[in-house]
Amino acid sequence: MIRLLLNILWFVMGGWISGLLWLLGGLLLAITVVGLPYTGAAWRIAGFAFWPFGKEIVPREIVTGKGDLGTGGLGCVLNIIWFVLGGWYIALSHLVIAVAEAVTIIGIPFAIKDLQLAVVAIAPIGRVVVVKP
Repeated sequence: MIRLLLNILWFVMGGWISGLLWLLGGLLLAITVVGLPYTGAAWRIAGFAFWPFGKEIVPREIVTGKGDLGTGGLGCVLNIIWFVLGGWYIALSHLVIAVAEAVTIIGIPFAIKDLQLAVVAIAPIGRVVVVKP
């Protein structure tokens, strides 16, 4: 019940904007051949950005139990390219929002979720969103 309430508050207070921007970013990436590997990651993050409570972002190898292209060397290179071309300023925007939210006691849970979004915005390749039990 608390997760539902927090998700509704998050969505109403700006989560819908964050989610739509991640979807738009994924769409723009999908248009280019170079950005296509990042599209899936952006859309996974969008789902988290819409309704983050009750979910967490973890490395894919924890979920699957094995490495793959996205969790190995290629994933590292793709994450570096992502960071240089746009990840740093997306992460910075989530960080600034988190600081503003953390000023109030009520905003602390939202600040924590924005910090999680900032971390995944730095290196999204090889990460998945899982539902907490």
